[in-house]
Amino acid sequence: MEYDVAFVRSIRGMLKVGELVTVFVALVCFATTSGSSYIAASCMELLMTAALLTLYILKLNKRFTFFFWPLIDVFNSIFAAAFMFIISTIAISHPTAKGILGGGIVGLLATGLWCGDAVLLFRKITFNQARTASPPEK
Repeated sequence: MEYDVAFVRSIRGMLKVGELVTVFVALVCFATTSGSSYIAASCMELLMTAALLTLYILKLNKRFTFFFWPLIDVFNSIFAAAFMFIISTIAISHPTAKGILGGGIVGLLATGLWCGDAVLLFRKITFNQARTASPPEK
């Protein structure tokens, strides 16, 4: 199996790894205080980000061409950012323990990373342009 090490070294790859690390830290913070709704949200976002990172590292996006993976990644980043922003804002505004407050702060950092990832991906996607250059007509 072939690995794409260059993806991990790219800006998007570093953003994905950063998202993974920050949402894992938020999950651990929420788990220490047993905030079950916060744990479920963080775990779901952790699994989705890990799945997309694995997809890109193993170059599975080139094998499974029936999906337009960049668009799926943009939608995931937008929804993850919105979802984590809401959860983190609630956690910060009603902290019952220090772990929930810490998880909320780290969740806001993850939100910023997801927003940056969505902006970078959205700039690369071209909806109204041809994918290949056609020769000029005579």
